[in-house]
Amino acid sequence: MTSPSPSPAPDGPRRKPTLWDTMKAVGWSFFGVRRNSAYKEDLGKLNPLHVIVVAFAAVIVFVVGLVLLVRHVVASA
Repeated sequence: MTSPSPSPAPDGPRRKPTLWDTMKAVGWSFFGVRRNSAYKEDLGKLNPLHVIVVAFAAVIVFVVGLVLLVRHVVASA
């Protein structure tokens, strides 16, 4: 008896997630508008270390942007 060969995945071969995929997932999650289905898809696809690094960089950019905005507003007042 031979076991049946595994059928190919319906989505085709899984591609390796890119930096852009990680940035999109972090960006949508950062603003709280991530769909549950997309979240579950990313959960199995993305590398957690990459997500942490991109999220940390996004927080730094956000904080620096806020500081620059406040300094500009205060300087022009």
